[in-house]
Amino acid sequence: MVNELLWIALVVMNFSLIILSYKLFSKKGLFVWISFSIVIANIQVLKTIEIFGLVATLGNIIYGTSFLATDILSENYGKHEAKEAVWMGFFTMISSTLIMWLCLKFIPHQSDFAQQSLETIFSVMPRIAAGSLISYLLSNLHDVWAYHFWKRKFDTIWIQNNLSTMVSQLIDSVVFCVIAFWGQYSLEVFIQILFTTYIIKWLVAALDTPFVYIAKKIK
Repeated sequence: MVNELLWIALVVMNFSLIILSYKLFSKKGLFVWISFSIVIANIQVLKTIEIFGLVATLGNIIYGTSFLATDILSENYGKHEAKEAVWMGFFTMISSTLIMWLCLKFIPHQSDFAQQSLETIFSVMPRIAAGSLISYLLSNLHDVWAYHFWKRKFDTIWIQNNLSTMVSQLIDSVVFCVIAFWGQYSLEVFIQILFTTYIIKWLVAALDTPFVYIAKKIK
């Protein structure tokens, strides 16, 4: 039960902080948040937990806030601003990966105590890194496109937000799992990983809708 309570607290914290960032810094706060969320999510994903009877990784919550941020940008500022934020996040992810890869190549001093831990965090297998980059770009660009597609058909924010985000989260989960894990596990285990990953992201997507309304009111 401890993990479940902490998970709920983490959801509230992430959504509250993204709204605070928007209120304090306007759309610039969302741009920064998207880049920040991608880097932190790739660190958190290394930690495995059991929650609601499912084995899952951390990172799904803060990663999900990148979709919330693009939806807020789409609603309040338009498609161009949202797509620019997606590309900024993509650039940040590649840049941070390259910088830390080069940093790990330095020969540590005998007094160093952090090298092994840094390697554990930042020496991500190529397939996982590739899966993360490709799934992020495809799913977030789809989210921007889908939000405006549904906006033309329904003048209701919660429909636009949920239809765009939940499909985008499915694209993200499928692309990432296929690139990172296909052939590494049996088909049964692979499906379990994919299912668990999407269910957690779907739940986060369902919970973020009120915060799009809050951001709209702030604007």
